[in-house]
Amino acid sequence: MKFILGQKIEMTQVFSPEGAVIPVTKIKAGPALVIQKKTIKIDGYNSLVIAFGEVKKVTKPLLSIFKKVSPTLYRHIREIRLPEGDNTFDKVSIGDVIYAENFNSSDIVSVVGMSKGKGFQGVVKRHGFSGGPASHGHKDQLRMPGSIAAGGPQHVFKGTRMGGHMGFDRVTVAGLKVVDVDVESGVITVKGAVPGPRNGLIQLVADGDMEIIKKSEAKPTIEAAVSSESVAKIDTQVTEPVSVEVPAVAADESGANNQNAVEAKTENQQQ
Repeated sequence: MKFILGQKIEMTQVFSPEGAVIPVTKIKAGPALVIQKKTIKIDGYNSLVIAFGEVKKVTKPLLSIFKKVSPTLYRHIREIRLPEGDNTFDKVSIGDVIYAENFNSSDIVSVVGMSKGKGFQGVVKRHGFSGGPASHGHKDQLRMPGSIAAGGPQHVFKGTRMGGHMGFDRVTVAGLKVVDVDVESGVITVKGAVPGPRNGLIQLVADGDMEIIKKSEAKPTIEAAVSSESVAKIDTQVTEPVSVEVPAVAADESGANNQNAVEAKTENQQQ
């Protein structure tokens, strides 16, 4: 089992080699940091807690967690439960970073996200009620919910469809195909639509083996780039004395010219 957290960029379209238009969604996936491992022995199940989205400030409880793992702070934290016996749990360690390279164009993923929030909506939009008749004698009743039950029980039955908050629900869309994976930018292109607005948090899960890719963040130094032989040559060239010979003729000519100029200036003063 492999997984990663990402951020929804936008929907667009690409063309297949046959010329067909494919609607796709671009997702900026990773890097995601593993900050905790939960085991069956202690917690009753196996899971990995991962963080995504770098920020400058977090609350003090989160700060104490990140200090133990990484100097970088993250905004989103999600827990991924793993089935018992999954080898991904043994491969991944605390402090490992998950990148988009784990996915390829042949993967079928399940995308989890929060749907767009609609605010408070009525029964027509929220539940698809047809509303009341639009003819005479039904003033202001076109989008009303109508009767909600008998008055005898003196309470509203649980589950009665009424107006209320709509949207911002956890939605899972399964069976989406990965069209392309851009390793350099970490963008995964998925066929179809995924839940949530732009810049919303997205969770991708797919079958397969997770590979932890170790990327060195240290830049190559000058000493590492220069070989020992070239260093020896540079030292030899610097330590050798450099001598500059000035032609004697040029010195004599310059001295003679200076003397002639002094004599001519003296004659002009006497005159």
